[in-house]
Amino acid sequence: MASGGGVRAWPAATLLALWPAFGGHWVELSFLNLLRPRIADRRWVQAGVRVLAWFVGGCFLMAGMYYTAVALHGYSPHRWPAWWVGGVALIGIELVTHLVLQLRGCGSFYNGRG
Repeated sequence: MASGGGVRAWPAATLLALWPAFGGHWVELSFLNLLRPRIADRRWVQAGVRVLAWFVGGCFLMAGMYYTAVALHGYSPHRWPAWWVGGVALIGIELVTHLVLQLRGCGSFYNGRG
């Protein structure tokens, strides 16, 4: 996606932004519904596996963003972050999201109810 593309670049930018937004939601649901029931009930185990799931999921979402950008533009983007940046970014996104839930008094990563 060329910089300065203006309004014409919005559809592609929106599609790429949906990878961490929508995909992150599915990573979290996968942990809650598939992984959490199958691991030990200890708080530190649950938290560690959840963060690991966020990291691995974020790496896959980053790969999805990359290949979507390549498919949309027919070339490899000039500068693309390292593979692990997606994992670290999704961990940050999820921690902020769960902080908002915690501040609202809902179940979250921080209080072990979410």
